[in-house]
This record gives sequence, C-alpha cells and structure tokens, in this order.
Amino acid sequence: MSTPTRILVVEDEARIAEVVQSYLEREGHMVVRATTGEDALEDFARRRPDLVVLDLGLPRMAGEDVCRRIRAASDVPIIMLTAKDGEEDLVKGLQLGADDYLTKPFSPRELTARVRALLRRARSDDEPQADVLERAGGRLVVDSSRRRAILDGAPVDLTESEFRLLQTLARFPGRVYTRFELVEKVQGYQFEAYERTIDAHVKNLRRKLGEDARDPRLILTAYGRGYAFAEEQM
Repeated sequence: MSTPTRILVVEDEARIAEVVQSYLEREGHMVVRATTGEDALEDFARRRPDLVVLDLGLPRMAGEDVCRRIRAASDVPIIMLTAKDGEEDLVKGLQLGADDYLTKPFSPRELTARVRALLRRARSDDEPQADVLERAGGRLVVDSSRRRAILDGAPVDLTESEFRLLQTLARFPGRVYTRFELVEKVQGYQFEAYERTIDAHVKNLRRKLGEDARDPRLILTAYGRGYAFAEEQM
C-alpha cells in the first residue's frame, strides 16, 4: 500500500482551510495545517510535505517570505492562494518560486485538480531524462538530466516551472506553442484560465536570461498565437 502524500496547507481563514483540507483528504492526501508563517516553516522543516498550499495574506510573517524561505530549502511544489489579481502581483508571486497561483475566491475542485497535476509532474521529474540541448550558438545549455540551464557559462536560477517552459520551447526552435499547449507542458493539465500565468512565466524567464523585454532574441512572441524559441542562425 502506497504512502499517502503529505500536503501542508497554510491558511489563517479557518473556513477556507477546513474546506481545502476536506477536499484534499477525499483525494487520499494527508493534510497538515498551519495558520501563521512561523508555524508553516516549523511544520515544513519537521513534516517534509510533498506539496504546499500557501496563502499570501498571512498575519505577522507575509506569505511571500514563507514562500521564499521554503524555496531556498526545497523544490517542493507550491500553490499560492491570494486575493490579488493584478498581473504584476502574479509575476512577483511566481518570481518567488511558486509553481501555481489561485485567486480567491476559488473552486476547491480546481485546487485539487492542480494539486493532482503538480504531484504527477513531480513524480515524472524523478525519472531521468538524458537530453542536453545547446542553443543560441552554444551560449545556452539546457540539461534535462540535471534540471539546470547554463547561459554563457553561468548557471541560471530557474524555478521548476520556468525550467520546464524553457525545456519545452528550446527542444524545437521555431515551433510556435500556444499558451494552452504550454499550460499542459508546464503544469501537466489543461486549464484555459491559467494561460495568463504562462505570460508571467515567460516574463520571468526572459528576465533571467537577460532578454530585453521590448526586443527578445531567445523567447519570441508569436502575436495572437503563443511563444517560440528562436531558430538557430546558419
């Protein structure tokens, strides 16, 4: 019998936390709850959860700080919950290293679907992938087996979602991927409302690759269609 996955739910609103716990337990997960950032970090260190559901609007210690400290110690999948819905809030949240983002009010069924997809993705990431891609005349190396990217000889600090996005685009230069296709490739499920999050991941990825947002050379926008990695120049 397989061991149930352990999920840390960090939420100070009791009603929301209870609903989330109920839905996750129906899926067979073991749920640990915390109401403050300090408790969340203590529980994370002690219980080592397989995934974290993190509210950003916590008392005393901000959820952003909790996310930053968890990500510094682990690659565990993180889903952020927030009342903010602006694009810049979304971009900043994903910069911290979160894998997914839900705006309150949200559907508990949608949350469980995203949890399921991220856990499935995490399991697939444990399977070794041997390909090493060299792009941009050898300036960029995407090493799937080591889950890392190197630009001009220096490692690029990417979140798991950013790496998967780069890996997908770089595998077939010139191929245009729709946002909907990238959602499935990066997150592991199809969900149209997540397409704007792909834009945020692209913005963060370009910044980390040193791209000029007004004139990107590696990650290109196909207007009205999606994104593509630049084709190699002969």
